[in-house]
Amino acid sequence: MRKIVAAAAAVGVVAGIVAWAPVVAAYEPPPIAWGPCEHPVLVLRGAECGKLEVPLDHDAREGKKIKIAVSRIKATAPADQYQGVMLTNPGGPGGSGIHLSILGERVPKGAGKTYDWIGFDPRGVGSSEPSLTCDSGYFSYNRPYYVPVSGELEQTWLDRTKGYAQACAAQGGDLLAHLRTTDTVKDMEALRVALGQERINFLGYSYGTYLGQVYGTLFPDRVGRMVLDGVVDPRNVWYKSNLEQNVGFERNIKIYFDWLAKHDATYHLGTDGSQIEADFYATQQKLRTEPAGGVFGPDELSDVFLPAAYFVFGWQDLATAYAKYRNDGDVSGLKALYDGIHSSEPGSDNSFAVYLGVQCTDVRWPTSWDRWRADNWKTYAIAPFETWSNAWYNAPCREWGAPAGTPVQVDGSKAPPVLLISETLDGATPFEGALEVRDRFPNSALIEGVGGTTHSASLFGNACVDDQIADYLASGKLPERRQGRVSDSKCDPHPQPTPGVRAAWEDAGDRPRTMYRP
Repeated sequence: MRKIVAAAAAVGVVAGIVAWAPVVAAYEPPPIAWGPCEHPVLVLRGAECGKLEVPLDHDAREGKKIKIAVSRIKATAPADQYQGVMLTNPGGPGGSGIHLSILGERVPKGAGKTYDWIGFDPRGVGSSEPSLTCDSGYFSYNRPYYVPVSGELEQTWLDRTKGYAQACAAQGGDLLAHLRTTDTVKDMEALRVALGQERINFLGYSYGTYLGQVYGTLFPDRVGRMVLDGVVDPRNVWYKSNLEQNVGFERNIKIYFDWLAKHDATYHLGTDGSQIEADFYATQQKLRTEPAGGVFGPDELSDVFLPAAYFVFGWQDLATAYAKYRNDGDVSGLKALYDGIHSSEPGSDNSFAVYLGVQCTDVRWPTSWDRWRADNWKTYAIAPFETWSNAWYNAPCREWGAPAGTPVQVDGSKAPPVLLISETLDGATPFEGALEVRDRFPNSALIEGVGGTTHSASLFGNACVDDQIADYLASGKLPERRQGRVSDSKCDPHPQPTPGVRAAWEDAGDRPRTMYRP
């Protein structure tokens, strides 16, 4: 979504939206040849893996075919309790979801045992064939400063982002024109057919909620139960959503600075959040001229802090690493966090490449740099933390080598009951988007993590939320829908961590599985 990641990232988008109708007959793919998996997490659980063959272009079914990597963990409940398949998606776009078939074990009350859990890598992603990669060195260390404080810096980034778009055009071939959300939604429909199901159930995080919205619009009679966590606002795909994210991230990173101040006894970074924030920006400026270790510059610092604006998960690790640098000059912890986000290994830009492949072609982005410059400087004035980083992350869309389509007019009026989840201060997908989708899906209900800043983290230890998911998956029971543009059930959010106290998920070596935009 700005990946997440991602993170969700058009000019006059509403005016360009049209209604869609499902295809008359579903594509009938060859059977999936199931076999052993290679992903260690899947091997441990005895999952099955295979490839789903689908048309590159669903409007030309007899033409070229591509393969979607799929995993399955079968239901373990008695046969008379079987409730079908549960497809999953971690967001992005561009997130690998092959491992998400393990999520069934995280559903409380044994409610996940009645489903076959299906993970898949969307087209272009991970183990699917082909897998898109353009320039693995794009996120190498010590990049030009994100904020274009000079004409030279601005032109450097314009050239850089254009170069990445050109690399993707050269590497992507005919796949580049077939990475839209609607392409993946039709792959999901083909997967339903391949699995022999009348309906599919779906659990989507972040951008995955948009996949669910579009699937529920195009194929409402094929929807069973659907859980959408970290809800994308369909009105804002994708240019406007990225500008709005910047404001949410600004608020949330200030909350993090205040948390650091609260725990000065542990991290020794100061007792005032605003002073820690000022020191953060002063540190960025120092890194412009004196990169730590010769390589770790201001952009790298921005990137390692961004997850703190997405989740409360990882706050302690970041605080420890930053404190070591600020107090001892030891940058190794920050570098380790950055390496965990970015890599220069071959193919390591896959998620970024597909992120762009989807967002740049779902809808037409502004081509005028004057528009981008004005909008981003205006946003930067109130939200300096992430605005220009986000702008350059998406700027290849100005030069993208495939035509843009027209987004689906999301309409859930014919969809069955759907469960929506959002925390009030979600930075990546603002809460207003969840309320909008609640209106568009009149049979839905919305759970709110009141006052929380964490994005898309259900089935991760919040019992109030997770128990309601279990009830819904078991019987279709939703919270009672309230009148007005409000949430229907209120839960405490994921709590801010206490230094020195490790959560159960940390001791298990687990991590949140949703995508964010690094």
